[in-house]
Amino acid sequence: MSKADIVDKIAKDAGISKAASEKAVNAFIEAVTNSLKKGQPVTLIGFGTFSVGKRAARKGRNPKTGEEIKIKAKKVARFRPGAALRNAVNK
Repeated sequence: MSKADIVDKIAKDAGISKAASEKAVNAFIEAVTNSLKKGQPVTLIGFGTFSVGKRAARKGRNPKTGEEIKIKAKKVARFRPGAALRNAVNK
């Protein structure tokens, strides 16, 4: 399901225009992104939690040359599904 599909589904189910639906989806994405940038988790009860994790620096290999390279530490976005979502998917 793409972003356009989500916008269409929300517009249809909520009985609003696609433009209003797209604004709502964009506002949600922006709110989650800004919270994660600040290091704050976003919890939607029953759906799941978006959080920021840390990936340690490590050594890797260039698959083309076999040369060893250093991979820098970085932050990554994570999602942990809630119980209701897990149960819905496993039915």
